[in-house]
Amino acid sequence: MTSISATEACANFQDLINRAEYRGERIVIQRHGKAVVAIIGLDDLKLLEAAEDAMDSEALRRAIEENDGFTTLDAITEKRGNE
Repeated sequence: MTSISATEACANFQDLINRAEYRGERIVIQRHGKAVVAIIGLDDLKLLEAAEDAMDSEALRRAIEENDGFTTLDAITEKRGNE
């Protein structure tokens, strides 16, 4: 992973895009010596989002298993329709 300053990133933005897109490089941009953002390729972003979705799904499954009073939207809608 490469780290560069925000000033350098501004001056070389097109090159950074190409490095992330074609070489799969991950570039961290620093402001005042502190990492603040990163440039990554779209494939990396898709993998990150898929991992987040999987974690969210697992957390939901655990919440459902641990909550005896859990109900679904369909059950609520059906109950209100019967009132």
